[in-house]
Amino acid sequence: MPRKANTAPARSKAENTSPDKLSVVVFSGDFEKVHYALAIASAAAAIGRSATLFFTMEGAVALLAPGSDGVASWRRMPAKAGTAGRADDALQRQGVAHFEELLAACVELEVTFMVCEMGLRALGLEGAALRPDVPITAGGIVTFLNDASRTGAVVFV
Repeated sequence: MPRKANTAPARSKAENTSPDKLSVVVFSGDFEKVHYALAIASAAAAIGRSATLFFTMEGAVALLAPGSDGVASWRRMPAKAGTAGRADDALQRQGVAHFEELLAACVELEVTFMVCEMGLRALGLEGAALRPDVPITAGGIVTFLNDASRTGAVVFV
């Protein structure tokens, strides 16, 4: 007896096993790590995965408003090239998405941004101005964990 053809759309193995949500703890204040957290969150959102970035401790510096000199706080973060500003400029010259481009992509793709109140307090930055161009939710670890998905992935950077 002939077998009935399967009319359901084929699903790849990745579709069957990949997490439904990406939740990233951005703990490090190293430019390269924060840059990559933005890259992975924007990629997840671009393929339809919900993504949350939880900035805490030194990583929270990336979300601070520019200083009185107008320079973005993240540009002063440490990097292998000396400063984040120098490293980011080098990435741009190489045709790699730069920090502000990735940040804007995350905002446009509706990645959730959270900043840890405890992390800000630990750094003496409680009440510091945050970037006005990024929708940021202040909260703590419980807020982050409540946002995470039971079938998602939690990554620590």
